[in-house]
Amino acid sequence: MTHHLTIPKLYLPHAEVGRHALADLVGNTPLLRLRRVAAHLPETVEVYAKAEWFNPSGSVKDRPALSIIRAAEASGALTPDKVLLDSTSGNMGIAYATLARARGYRVHLVIPENASPERLAILRALGVEFTPSSPLEGSDGAIREARALAEAQPDRFFYADQYNNPANWQAHYHTTGPEIVEQTGGRVTHFVAGLGTSGTFVGTGRALRHFNPEIQLVAFQPDASFHGLEGLKHMPTAIVPRIYDPTLADENLAVTTEDAHAMARRLAREEGLFVGVSAGAAAVAALRVAERLEAGVVVTIFPDAGYKYVSERFWKD
Repeated sequence: MTHHLTIPKLYLPHAEVGRHALADLVGNTPLLRLRRVAAHLPETVEVYAKAEWFNPSGSVKDRPALSIIRAAEASGALTPDKVLLDSTSGNMGIAYATLARARGYRVHLVIPENASPERLAILRALGVEFTPSSPLEGSDGAIREARALAEAQPDRFFYADQYNNPANWQAHYHTTGPEIVEQTGGRVTHFVAGLGTSGTFVGTGRALRHFNPEIQLVAFQPDASFHGLEGLKHMPTAIVPRIYDPTLADENLAVTTEDAHAMARRLAREEGLFVGVSAGAAAVAALRVAERLEAGVVVTIFPDAGYKYVSERFWKD
C-alpha cells in the first residue's frame, strides 16, 4: 500500500527561506537512533528520537510558537501595538521570546516561580516581562493568571493561549509528522510522546495516522499530580487543554520522575546525549514500548537539551 501525506503550506517552517530569518531554522531536526540504552533489544527493533534542541531557541516549542505567531499575524490578532501574552513552564516562553522578538513583538509571560533558574535567566536576557505564579499550582496556576491578565487588559494583550490554540497541534501536523515519515523512509510503526499542552502528540499523531492508520500512537504522562516532569501534565488532575484529543492514543503510559531522572543520566553517560528531564521520560516510555516488540521502528521526541536543568540535584546522583 502506498501512503502519502499532503502538507498545506501555511504553517511550513521554511515558508520564509531566503529571508535569512530565525524562522527559517525551525524544524527539520535530526532523528537520532538510540543504541546503547536499547542494546538489549532485538536487531529488528529500532528506537529513534527527534533532537528538538536543534531548533533556534533550543526546544520543540519553536514549532508551535512560530505557528501561533504566524496564524495570529494572518488573522490580524497580533499587531505591532499588541503584547504577546501566554502562560508557560519555560520552553514555550523562550520560544516566544526568541521568535516574536525577532519579528518586533513584545512578550509578557506568566511562569511558575519554581521554574528552573536557567530558564528564568534566559527569559530575562531576552528582555521578557513576566508575572510569577504560585509554584504550588504549577502550569494550571500560570494558566489562570494569564487568563485573568488577558481579560483585564484585552486592548494591550494578544493572548496566545497555547493550551487551546489549534495552531499548536497544527504545527506538528504540518512539520513533525511529515519529518518522521521522511526520516524513517515511511517505516515508523510506533510514535511515543508526552502530554503537556498535548500539541506534539495530537498534531504528530494525526499526521502519522493520515499517512498510515496502522501506526500505533502511545501517549505518556507523569504518574501522579505532584511530579518533577517539567512541561508535562497529569491529565486526570490538571486543567485539560482543549486541543487534547483523548481518543487518539492507542495506549497511555505513566512515567515516574525518578525513572525519568535515571534515564536522563543514562542518556548523557551512555549515548552522549545531554537532554532534559522530559526527554528522559520519553526514552523510558519509548523503550517500554520497544521491549514488547519483535520488530518495529519506535520514534519519540526529545523536547530539549539538559542545559536549562544543570542546577537540578539529580545530575549529582
